[in-house]
Amino acid sequence: MVTSIILMNVERSRINEVAEHLAEIPGISEVYSVSGTYDLVVICRVATNEDLSNLVTKKLLSIQAILKTETMLAFKAFSRHDLDTMFSIGLDGQ
Repeated sequence: MVTSIILMNVERSRINEVAEHLAEIPGISEVYSVSGTYDLVVICRVATNEDLSNLVTKKLLSIQAILKTETMLAFKAFSRHDLDTMFSIGLDGQ
């Protein structure tokens, strides 16, 4: 499994639209809108480097509202937390 983190600058008026589109692409497991230098952080998990190459150079390239990307490869995971559980804490109305 190849995991990558892609930092994106997107046209400001289209951030939500692009995020929703990205979340539907196979191989993209998470999309976060963030503050700071970048607009979106995208987590990709694919089987091979070739799959990552196709994702970045074909699928992402076709989304014109993406202005700039910076792709980082993850070498090793140091945490195996259940992210869904962590981010849903306190959202059940309690």
